[in-house]
Amino acid sequence: MTVLESDLRMSRFVGIEDIAIHVPRLYVDFKDFAEARGINPAKLEHGIGVKKMAMIDTNQDPATMAANACLKLMENNNLAPEDLGRLYIATESGLDESKAMNSYVIGMLEQIYGNSSFEHCGGIECKFACVSGSYALYDNSNWIRAEENDGKAAIVVVSDVAKYDIGSAGEYTQGAGAVAILVKENPRILVFDQKVTATVIKNEHDFFRPFGRQTPLVDGRYSNLLYLIQVKQAMKKYKIKALEGGLFKIGPNESVIDHIDYIALHLPYSKMGKNALAFLLRHEWRDLPKWADIIKQIGMEEPKPRNSNGTIESIITDKEFMENDEKFRKRFMETPQYKEVFNEKLASSLKASEMVGNLYTGSLYMGFRSELEFEHKMGKDLTDKRVGFASYGSGSSAMVFSGVIQPTYLEVVKRMDLEDEIGERKKISIEEYEKLHEGQKGIDETLLSTKKEFVLVKIGKDGVTEGFREYSFTN
Repeated sequence: MTVLESDLRMSRFVGIEDIAIHVPRLYVDFKDFAEARGINPAKLEHGIGVKKMAMIDTNQDPATMAANACLKLMENNNLAPEDLGRLYIATESGLDESKAMNSYVIGMLEQIYGNSSFEHCGGIECKFACVSGSYALYDNSNWIRAEENDGKAAIVVVSDVAKYDIGSAGEYTQGAGAVAILVKENPRILVFDQKVTATVIKNEHDFFRPFGRQTPLVDGRYSNLLYLIQVKQAMKKYKIKALEGGLFKIGPNESVIDHIDYIALHLPYSKMGKNALAFLLRHEWRDLPKWADIIKQIGMEEPKPRNSNGTIESIITDKEFMENDEKFRKRFMETPQYKEVFNEKLASSLKASEMVGNLYTGSLYMGFRSELEFEHKMGKDLTDKRVGFASYGSGSSAMVFSGVIQPTYLEVVKRMDLEDEIGERKKISIEEYEKLHEGQKGIDETLLSTKKEFVLVKIGKDGVTEGFREYSFTN
């Protein structure tokens, strides 16, 4: 193969063809939640950034949500099983320590498309907390670029139930849902930029869920700060790759953010996205000429930790620094420079998070899906706009990558309507929520009737079927 042929092969345009979602129709209203826990509703609506938290019914789980999202994606694109070569599920809500969730999903889909119709379709269940969906996208994109796909597309599904202990700080950041992403050559929505994806990884204890637990163990302050630091580190590596590869050039008084039109961030809750943007901008801007004017507006110098060893523990235990840094961050986020970037590049991605809550692996991609829909509804032309994705998974790893929206995106985006796609929702009481949360209802004690969707009908209890899940499609 000549060098030219090799270059052409590596220039294959691969990315996102379409996106489908499945969000449970049960939800807890933030006002009811605040009243029950004795907190100010404004803390949830504005402090956390949530209005409705989606909850699964007794006959739903991450596999049913994944299968329902897959079915929508296939129907929307008139796909047959033979059009697909891979089906990956990324989740941190695994159902089994051995059996991969994608095999359950394939079993459900074959109820529609016929026995063995997906037997050629490879795939695995991916796990690395909330970043695993991004690794799955990256792997499947490279599978297509390497021409191992035989002309077939891939589906990557991110599906999770974000669940925390009742009464814990994390209880305010729950949610559930699945996002199915169709990955193929010459996609309609977005083409991934090649050779710029950057990752960082480190062994950390910020968030984990030991075997047998339904809820995680989490150090909130540690995890939030680690998220910011790891994404910043991945962004630095992304910038180096982008500049070396000639993706763009950064001029005087510019940062890498100036060359990214829209930003999609991991969103455990929408306020975290605002904070993450502030952290990235501070890092990118502090060495630019414009920083002096920003400092003048803020009215204080940017604080620095007194302890020079740079560990997260030393930063968190520096109470004076943490208080001053919080004060600085809030003032920075009130500057017109921050607000301009937030409103233009991030704000629309937070709307879905406010409506459904935390989706763990799905939060980044629900944010991107939100961005497409709501920017379009505002009359914006997204053609040729670059989207920067900043993904984070506790434990911990971050991935930063980018892609360019294609002229054909309107073929898909014009039909996006989050509320219509979720369907008619039912608000549940705190008492009902707590019973669902604690598993006090049986599979057949549902709060909603189901139609034309996959549901859980049985969990085996004895012999070789112990724990095995059975699903059915309701007509």
